[in-house]
Amino acid sequence: MHGPALSGWLLVALCAASGSYCLLRMRGDTGAERRAAGGEAVMGFGMAAMALPAAVLSPPEWSWALYAGVFGIAALYALGCAVRHGGHHVHHLVGSLAMVYMAVAMAAAPGGHGGHGEHGGHAGVAAGGGIPVLTGVLLAYYGVYVLRSGARLVPAAVPAGSAARATAAVAVAAELTLVCRLSMALAMLAMLLTL
Repeated sequence: MHGPALSGWLLVALCAASGSYCLLRMRGDTGAERRAAGGEAVMGFGMAAMALPAAVLSPPEWSWALYAGVFGIAALYALGCAVRHGGHHVHHLVGSLAMVYMAVAMAAAPGGHGGHGEHGGHAGVAAGGGIPVLTGVLLAYYGVYVLRSGARLVPAAVPAGSAARATAAVAVAAELTLVCRLSMALAMLAMLLTL
């Protein structure tokens, strides 16, 4: 995506750290949680790659098609998981489709990033590289997701005792997972704002 180099590098670091944490979660989780962690790892590393500052690395023309293909496959996988399991997989589906949308928008953006030079966007694509209504819907979705996730991180009182300590350890792991998801949602908001 495009923007100041420092904020781009911070976004890359945030997404790569989130992807790495999700890979670590895959080692300890099983079943649906393992699949969710794998999807989040792909999303984190893909977002990190897309967020590399353009001033440092000018992506080749084919990279946007590669991103769209990878996240298109991830969207199909998330769709299958969402149909079978529901839950957080629906969020993975929205995230994967948002990444496909951003890759297509960047490929169609003027300025040579998608090989279209100064000819402008394709039909229905704004000069900034996206469809304003769709970008707005995605911004609203991720804004609500961030607020809802942030509210879930508000600490609750934990009773004393050994059972409470065990419960607290499980709660910390769940909070770290939520922080990871919140971080990636914030990164998605930042990337959508640059369209």
